Amino acid sequence: MTTRRQPGQEVDLFSAGERAEAERHAPLAARMRPRTLDEYVGQEGVVGAGRMVRRALERDTVPSLILWGPPGSGKTTLAGLIAATTQAHFEPMSAVTAGVADLRRVVAESTARRRDPGRRTILFVDEIHRFNKAQQDVILPHVEDGAVTLIGATTENPSFEVIGPLLSRCRVVVLRALTPDEIGALVRRALADSARGLGGLGLTIDGDAVELLSEAAGGDARVALNALEVAATLVEGDDSRVTVAHVREALQHRSPRYDKAGESHYDTISAFIKSIRASDPDAAIYWLARMVAAGEDALFIARRLVILASEDVGLADSRGMQVAVAAQQAVHLIGMPEGLYPLTHATLYLATAPKSNSAKTAYFAALRDVERTMNDPVPLHLRNAVTGLMQSLGYGRDYKYAHDHVDDAPRTPEE
Repeated sequence: MTTRRQPGQEVDLFSAGERAEAERHAPLAARMRPRTLDEYVGQEGVVGAGRMVRRALERDTVPSLILWGPPGSGKTTLAGLIAATTQAHFEPMSAVTAGVADLRRVVAESTARRRDPGRRTILFVDEIHRFNKAQQDVILPHVEDGAVTLIGATTENPSFEVIGPLLSRCRVVVLRALTPDEIGALVRRALADSARGLGGLGLTIDGDAVELLSEAAGGDARVALNALEVAATLVEGDDSRVTVAHVREALQHRSPRYDKAGESHYDTISAFIKSIRASDPDAAIYWLARMVAAGEDALFIARRLVILASEDVGLADSRGMQVAVAAQQAVHLIGMPEGLYPLTHATLYLATAPKSNSAKTAYFAALRDVERTMNDPVPLHLRNAVTGLMQSLGYGRDYKYAHDHVDDAPRTPEE
């Protein structure tokens, strides 16, 4: 069913009673989802006054967009606001469940709808990074000719997950994780809202409980609101305060945000290596703990430490290589969780060791010479004369055995 509406006018396909019943059983994060841009918290760089997305919504000229941001940053909410304000037909789908047949149906219906002047179709694809190349290829020509306006939401870097031709036809909108202050504002709003939130319970929340919830949410509004809802159920008796103890209890089972196969994996190991390289042991141990807590492969971490020991510590402290290799062997021998001790040992040793990248710079300087002189023959005096013919041709002639000519050998600066 499609209903024509004016910009800013929300269309409700359910009766008031049906919607009230559905919202009553929905999670707090779903009930508190903003219904207007004025309720939208954060992302001022995206939807603030004069920004591209807000202007596009106000003018009903939304281009194809890729909304890229971490979980709970407002991607689906922003798509819902677009649905509520645009005069286009809005077709939502999830890349987890949709297939090529669904895409072809949407395109066919969109083509038919275009015969009605001004009837555009916005196709919203949640988790678009889960579409394979064939599925993205199906959308491409129809985004290009304007048959559909695509809005994709993703937590993954679109440079890697969206094919180049499709990405070039979309505007990438980067959403950031919400700040603790923004999370705190959402928490207080939910606790005070009697219509959609927890206002009917008559609860208050301690300032330090808001601070803990805001920090622990990690910029994810959904985590904060769902934890608040659980914390509210833990308040007992005549006390109407949500305390730090309630929040801790509500948060105790949360999982670290980490994808061992995705960008977070590479970003975190990069931060770990760069912290050791910069001789910052505190930061290095923090990133190590992040990876271990998230279940990262301990041998992957150990291998990276071995590489770093040679690349960044190198000749400044050759014992660093021994420590790193010993840590790798120890982790392989004893496994986890006890393997965290040799990993921590090696991390602290390498972070506090003197640094030298001479092994790396020497090799790549030599490689540049190799590339410039790829076909130069080996000098005759350095060749082995293993046959009489080779001897007669001068192979090995005038070679000086280094051990017999110690005084002629190059000396190190210390000598």
